[in-house]
Formats: sequence, C-alpha cells, structure tokens
Amino acid sequence: MTTKLERDFQTRLIGRLEHEFPGCVVLVKDPRSNQGIPDLIVLHNGVWFALECKRSEKAAKQPNQEWYVNHFDEMSFAAFIWPENEDEVIHEIQQSLGSRR
Repeated sequence: MTTKLERDFQTRLIGRLEHEFPGCVVLVKDPRSNQGIPDLIVLHNGVWFALECKRSEKAAKQPNQEWYVNHFDEMSFAAFIWPENEDEVIHEIQQSLGSRR
C-alpha cells in the first residue's frame, strides 16, 4: 500500500500508535524546526521511541535524518517507518520497549 502523501500516512500511523500503545502521548515535530529530528516522539509508560515517517521505502531522506534515527535508537528506539514496513516496526517497538519496562 503506497500512500500518496507522507502526512496522510503519518496521520493514520498516529491513530494506530494510540491504539497499540494505550495512553501514549504522540509528539509531532514541527517540520520547520530542527532539521533531521524524527517526525514523531512517542511517550508511553515511562519509555519513549522516535519514528521518522516516509511515504515509501524509496522516499528521499533529508540531511541528518539517518544520524538522528541512529542516535535516538542507541538511547531508546528509533526507526524509519513507511506503510510497507509498518507492521514490522510496530512489532520491533513492542519487543524493544517490553524489555525496557
């Protein structure tokens, strides 16, 4: 399923995150600030994770995005997410955060 616009995927993804992680707080980064910081920071039960939304696996990455995703992943969990890898990333988050609670 290829999404035409990243923001459409992001909006749908936020709904799924709120369903998968009840009570979570999803912070959406202002696209005009801090170039490279992931789009979403999700706070849930004392832990957090960061997601950089892309409309597809082949979508262009902005400068610094790879660095920030790797850096945040070392601290907690961070990943690039797009419609085709969404289920896999959600599962990885559940596995990763489950071991940190």
